[in-house]
Amino acid sequence: QDAGNHTLLTEFILSGLSSRPELQHLLFFTICFIYSMTLIGNLLICLATAHPTLHTPMYFFLRVLSFLDISTASVVVPKMLVNTLSEDRSISYLGCVTQLYCVVFLASTEWYLLAAMAYNRYVAVCRPLRYPAIMSTRACLSMVLLSCCSGQVVSVVQTAWVFTLSFCGPRRINYFFCDIPPLVLLSCVDTSRYERQLISATVLVIFTPFCLILLSYTCIISSILRISSAESRHKTFSTCSSHLTVVTLYCASGTLIYLQPKSSNSQEAKKVLALIYTTVIPTLNPLIYSLRNKEVKEVLVRGMAVLMKK
Repeated sequence: QDAGNHTLLTEFILSGLSSRPELQHLLFFTICFIYSMTLIGNLLICLATAHPTLHTPMYFFLRVLSFLDISTASVVVPKMLVNTLSEDRSISYLGCVTQLYCVVFLASTEWYLLAAMAYNRYVAVCRPLRYPAIMSTRACLSMVLLSCCSGQVVSVVQTAWVFTLSFCGPRRINYFFCDIPPLVLLSCVDTSRYERQLISATVLVIFTPFCLILLSYTCIISSILRISSAESRHKTFSTCSSHLTVVTLYCASGTLIYLQPKSSNSQEAKKVLALIYTTVIPTLNPLIYSLRNKEVKEVLVRGMAVLMKK
């Protein structure tokens, strides 16, 4: 079919997480529970960090992170839940474009934000005397704005590249949302040039922030080792290891999916990896970054006490 055929395409069919009918209800309730925990956990963080006593750079970044996590899950999960129990699993061409744009934008922005958060922690631990001057309100807003602008550029470029490809043959996407690898597989033209560009984008969006995060935590750990108190060292090591675990999980799932979009790796395995970064990690972030924090817990407890009195 010629290159113009894809312009006649009006919708795609999403195959979902599994084609086995006996698993659909189990998947629905499991994903529904995870999504509920994502919303509750991240909304609590947004409310808690808005408290006047928590108006610091760290909590500002956490509030933005929670907003991004809610948005990422909400772009993917509701449609996935509907498709799990519905026979009609179609998504319009425009809907697919919009979903891909939003997922790439939110994921890219979150990566840059995680790098900013690691830098903030580095300044707090390694440059405590200069912390107020370096991490001013203006600097924090600039970091978030730069993260969003970078995510916007990446998303526009990737979405434009994917949807200028010609799609022919089956319109069924073997995935639970519109993502780059399954869409590239539907293309009937040579995508080697696009795949090289995608590798460059993956390095820019994932590996570069990951290296910056790793460098920040290396400096932090080096400073921790000089702390005389064993209890303080243990507490800081515990926090750093939790953060690095989530970041590494995020990095691994992203790179395995996007570095080789047309690889022979099982699409089922890629679905699991995509489920991790769109659904599981947004649930883990509140637990890792905030709900273990003493100040956040105190604000939440006081807020619940006020509500119970009313």
